[in-house]
Amino acid sequence: MNDRSLGKLDRQTVVPALVGNPSDFLIIAGLSGSAHDIGVLTNGKPNAYILGGAMGAPISMGLGLALAQPDFNILVVLGDGELLMNAGSLATVAYMDPQNLSILCVDNGCYGETGNQVSATVGSTDLELMANGCGISNSCTVHTDADIKNGHELLRKSDSPTFVLVRVTNGPPPVYKRNFDGVEGKIAFRKHCLKGKN
Repeated sequence: MNDRSLGKLDRQTVVPALVGNPSDFLIIAGLSGSAHDIGVLTNGKPNAYILGGAMGAPISMGLGLALAQPDFNILVVLGDGELLMNAGSLATVAYMDPQNLSILCVDNGCYGETGNQVSATVGSTDLELMANGCGISNSCTVHTDADIKNGHELLRKSDSPTFVLVRVTNGPPPVYKRNFDGVEGKIAFRKHCLKGKN
């Protein structure tokens, strides 16, 4: 059920609770709030690649990473607006069926990267139902504190792709001063991946 009134959680509290120990994953983080969420949570550690551009790309990048790095658990964190820009990526994830890929969508009902314009999720669009329709059956929506434990555990499920939608207020993300040098970030992330395979 897509009831916007249920999105009362604070992203600064609920995202860390859902992710838990970020070192459990290789993380691809989307733009805007998601970049801040993961930047603060990982404190710039090289297991997270935080996008600075390429809006709509995190799921596709995470899928490629999951297929190329089957020994790692991959977590993609992105917002509702970003997911809506590339919703077809959910169908590709379901078709390819990587067992090591989890997606966390932080739904605040707006396009935070481009000026907080309202997204379709304030209406009848339900992103968990979209994921289900694409073939991702391991899913849940986190509306309240009581749902967090289930969402946290689902992100660690390892028999098929998982999708966790968390409904949050449109409050600000945590403050994070990031490095926008994409090459430096890519090299650090690659070194981390290679180190983990040794």
